[in-house]
Amino acid sequence: MELKIKILKWSAGIPVAMMNKKTAEKIGIHIKDKISIKTISNYPKETSTIIDIIEGVVKENEIAVSSELNEVLKAKTGQKVEINLAIAPKSLVFIKNKLNEKQLSQKQINEIIKDIVNNSLSEAEIALFISAMYKQGMSFKETIYLIKAILKSGKKFKSKSKFVADKHSIGGIPGNRTTPLVVSICAAGGLVMPKTSSRAITSAAGTVDVIETIAPIEFSPKDLKKIIQKTNACLVWGGSLGMVPADSKIIKIEKILKIDPEAQLLASIMSKKLSMGAKYILIDIPYGKGAKVTKSKALKLKGKFEQLGKYFHKKLKCVLTDGSHPIGRGIGPALELIDIIKILKVEEERPLDLEKKSLFLAGEIFEMTKKAKKGKGFEMAKEILCSGKAFEKFKEIIKAQGGSLKKIKYAKFKKNIISKRSGRIYEIDNKKINSLARIAGCPVDKSSGVYLHHNVKDKVKKAEKILTIYSESKTRLNQAIRFYNSQHPIKIK
Repeated sequence: MELKIKILKWSAGIPVAMMNKKTAEKIGIHIKDKISIKTISNYPKETSTIIDIIEGVVKENEIAVSSELNEVLKAKTGQKVEINLAIAPKSLVFIKNKLNEKQLSQKQINEIIKDIVNNSLSEAEIALFISAMYKQGMSFKETIYLIKAILKSGKKFKSKSKFVADKHSIGGIPGNRTTPLVVSICAAGGLVMPKTSSRAITSAAGTVDVIETIAPIEFSPKDLKKIIQKTNACLVWGGSLGMVPADSKIIKIEKILKIDPEAQLLASIMSKKLSMGAKYILIDIPYGKGAKVTKSKALKLKGKFEQLGKYFHKKLKCVLTDGSHPIGRGIGPALELIDIIKILKVEEERPLDLEKKSLFLAGEIFEMTKKAKKGKGFEMAKEILCSGKAFEKFKEIIKAQGGSLKKIKYAKFKKNIISKRSGRIYEIDNKKINSLARIAGCPVDKSSGVYLHHNVKDKVKKAEKILTIYSESKTRLNQAIRFYNSQHPIKIK
């Protein structure tokens, strides 16, 4: 059936279409059915979506599409499209095969990823694929196939520079916001650092959640190229670039499921680095109690990353770091940004553990790229930081992205948590602290979160502040206080 496009001026958050009830009855479509939409033009575009059936908003000769859906169709208001019931995708059979412990071929994985990008698989079906990877695992071959399929689904960034470097952490550690510091130091030291990141999956904030508090993080490839040419770096969200669209869609479902299969973690990180043309890649793998991985699993992951680096002919190094407790003081977008700026300004009250780790990672990159001699990278990174060059570079990047440091603000409401005894902090539970910050409103409410006045091994006195909870909502603040009192994320003896 042919209908006219009506473009909705609001974002639904997911690709969605709406049809008049009478039209739906005519063609036998029911609410939540999956339909295919194909533009009628010289260069037709086709996609699938779930249909909503309504009365009043959409005329009988129309189909309304969300802005997310029209990003694929590129249709104009009033343009004719052909509507059909979507046929169950073949890739669903392959996903079921994976659930039944069968190995998938490159062709089968290509089909799954293509259907994810084209919206031929529903969120529930994507969740099934993630669950299959999580439950059955993926072989090394399948992981390579997954990386290639994700890369094939999007665009690639090309740079003429010999010194395109990137770093990535597997995440999960509260406050571990090293990326903006490493990017600023390395770019100030002559490297090209086109850093694309994802939003938080299980933690209180991701790098782009932090940068978004002061600057836009979504750009077209053309605008991004200008930013990198101007500053040698960027701190942006990869999902807006069309580089690895399949990865963004999978991550969105992973957030809901709160699981991160190893094969997808490997494929997600590697596809992002490869799509941005990185020649030197540093992977930070935090391990320990409360981290995503134990030391033995971290070593296995290191081996797999290094194998992938060799396969794709990239200079790749993995470093294992202590992830048994938070790094820095701020946990949540704005609070982590405040830590970053304190370090860039070399303020006396800055979090030295976050600074030390960032200098170590930047130093490793300088040594990998031969910008510094072996054993001299840390020194080079420290010199750039202490000279103020890293802070100037950070401000330059933020300005090029249309941002301003003046936008930082604290949340409306706060509550200081007081120590009930004197002693030494012997444990801060990463997962509970992340949950506490999320209950307070992270990462959506940028100013919400948790500020740690002390970290593991610090001595505290009775009635001394141990942390402050910040929230934009009194209800959320009270929920966070109740969570803290019942879960005891900080232990003192």
